[in-house]
Amino acid sequence: MPYKVLVVDDSTFFRRRVREILSQDPLLEVVGEARNGQEALDLVDELDPDVVTMDVEMPIMDGISAVKKIMSTHPVPIIMFSSLTYEGAQATLDALEAGALDFLPKKFEDIARDRKEVVELLQARVRALGLRKRSIRRFRKPPEPVSIPGRTKATRTFIRSATLNDSLSRRTKQYKLLAIGTSTGGPVALQTILMDIPATFPYPIILVQHMPGTFTAAFAERLNQMCQIKVKEAEDGDVLKPGVAYLAPGGKQMVIEGSSSNARISITESSVLENLTYKPSVDLTFTSLAKVFKGDVLGVILTGMGADGREGCRKLKQFGAKIWAQDEQSCVVYGMPQAVTKANISERNIALSEMADSIRKEM
Repeated sequence: MPYKVLVVDDSTFFRRRVREILSQDPLLEVVGEARNGQEALDLVDELDPDVVTMDVEMPIMDGISAVKKIMSTHPVPIIMFSSLTYEGAQATLDALEAGALDFLPKKFEDIARDRKEVVELLQARVRALGLRKRSIRRFRKPPEPVSIPGRTKATRTFIRSATLNDSLSRRTKQYKLLAIGTSTGGPVALQTILMDIPATFPYPIILVQHMPGTFTAAFAERLNQMCQIKVKEAEDGDVLKPGVAYLAPGGKQMVIEGSSSNARISITESSVLENLTYKPSVDLTFTSLAKVFKGDVLGVILTGMGADGREGCRKLKQFGAKIWAQDEQSCVVYGMPQAVTKANISERNIALSEMADSIRKEM
């Protein structure tokens, strides 16, 4: 049976365009259209769609407000359409925090080379979300941070001293870096994990999230405000420091160079890398980590479509690095974690709610 899709946008032209693309896939059926968030609420209750495509800016009720109401009354996978501006990025991140699972630029040509690629990309993303309808309630949003007066960053309280002492006595492996790769569902997953990493974390953290260039700066800023550790969009020449998370800039490639004691970041748009599907690429960054840090890395693959990260993790594991993957039940899309798991590269499959605690105990 095809996945039922509700298309929400105030533009008749855009609704028609989305319907035309989705209707070409026999696994997708557009069962309704809405011109604003209020109409979307009514049609979600009436039609019970498997996936909703949602515009951000609409009259009567905007997309973010609609997402919040839908997720509180009738949870369903939602993919947002937004502009590739800084303001569009902020709005999209708000929508993801409210419960949306994925996003795409409203100008398809910004992410695709031709019409065929546009069609395949949108169809694939909607199909992937259709698979997750029944599990949406379980991992939608991380707990709210506890604010402490006089502090500029959100702080989390952990009851973990005894547990950490026990884990320290069991540690046998040396680490110098934590690396995390993710795609669809990654913004919320990364936020969930990084909010539970203490300011005293003793290693640099490398983050590779499939995301447009205008989004990564806004996402890094948001994480930096919410987390105890420092989070920044990586820049060419950055020297890796403990307790700092470096987010690969969207639309570019990030590699790590130098030595493990003096590693630095190189950002490139070189044409020799054009054959890579993703910018940034988890495989490319993780492979560079293997060259610099050998086996002294904990590599983590989170929710995402495709198999990016599998070969990079394979390289790391060849040097003795430890690789973990998010478990299927807590993934928005079990693609990237499944790829490293099926290839027997992942040592553990861990629920998102347990990932931060597992990292703290391990490192």
